[in-house]
Amino acid sequence: MNPRAIRLLLVLSAFLAGLVLCFAVVLLVTGRSGAPIGPSAIGGPFRLIDQNGGVITDQDLKGRPFLVFFGFTHCPEVCPTALFEISEILARLGPDAEKVNALFVTVDPERDTPEKLKEYLSSFNPRLIGVGGEADALAAVAKAYRVYYKKVPLKDGDYTMDHTAIVYLMDKNGQFIAPFSLKRRPEEAAADLRRHL
Repeated sequence: MNPRAIRLLLVLSAFLAGLVLCFAVVLLVTGRSGAPIGPSAIGGPFRLIDQNGGVITDQDLKGRPFLVFFGFTHCPEVCPTALFEISEILARLGPDAEKVNALFVTVDPERDTPEKLKEYLSSFNPRLIGVGGEADALAAVAKAYRVYYKKVPLKDGDYTMDHTAIVYLMDKNGQFIAPFSLKRRPEEAAADLRRHL
């Protein structure tokens, strides 16, 4: 199988994993899973490192709603597309963008240093905050957000990351509201986000 076909299969598997998780999140949020669920079932405390090398915690985000997306800087298509769409939404918010936070959490701590995150995010809206850290800390955050990710070796000795591709909308207190859809006009998404300010 050629490298292009492998990449396509990886993107499709990441997409399907994201759909499965999205369906599971909807079941959890609507209470149709049969299991009792509280408001803290997705998300929680964290202590990570931002793209400037500083410590960032969940407490730093309190007081503003925020979006959370898990990905990695070597992602060929899904991550840059999602970050571009989030950037467009933030641009449509105008001055209200100052009242929102948006996090890009890496699932590839091996390659995504603060310097790499900073360089990568320079192509997107400056309101995006890149966060990383030690593998254990990132694994704990991914678990708290019910995010699946896995290192996938490639034939050339390199690797890619399979991961959940959902944008999480959190309220001003860090409580999960719902998956945030990017599959609509940026103006519509911005209007939806503005309701939570």
